[in-house]
Amino acid sequence: MRRTLVAALRLTLVTLVLTGLAYPLAMTGIARMVFPHCASGSLVVGRDGRVVGSELIGQAFHGAAYFQLRPSAAGSGYDASNSGGSNLAPASARLLARLRDEAARLQRENPKVSAPIPVELLTASASGLDPHISPAAALWQVPRVARARRLDEAQLRALVVAHVEPRQLGVFGEPRVNVLLLNLALDRK
Repeated sequence: MRRTLVAALRLTLVTLVLTGLAYPLAMTGIARMVFPHCASGSLVVGRDGRVVGSELIGQAFHGAAYFQLRPSAAGSGYDASNSGGSNLAPASARLLARLRDEAARLQRENPKVSAPIPVELLTASASGLDPHISPAAALWQVPRVARARRLDEAQLRALVVAHVEPRQLGVFGEPRVNVLLLNLALDRK
């Protein structure tokens, strides 16, 4: 019995060292060599050299002069320590009230847009931290941002189109716009 227990403890220790230390350290080292930007959190650096965010985590932008993400249900909004969706059922009175309020707010902020509001500007993502919106949702916001910044709408549309990221490997996902990168490019103009 004692030999079996010692063998089991030895196997547990070897497995712990291999899978808990050696493998994670090796993968982290390889990732830092092959994909250094991604392995470091895909951090975005502003003009002043300071980190302003991550390409992978949405953050709130306030004011008419910025493109906005979809609403966040993560904590107090885009809270990476409290990620998650609203988990409200489609028939929930609370969800319907929130959708009505959000639609009314978007209509007030974008009075010159007659096109229907893209659904993702009304609904939260599953994580509440999605940093992307569809090109249609970004283009829907162009009149408001152009008016607030006193820019030509055609010029702003071209900036949005220039920031459309294609499907990964040409087949995975949908074309999308990273709002942080778009807003930083807008600030540089």
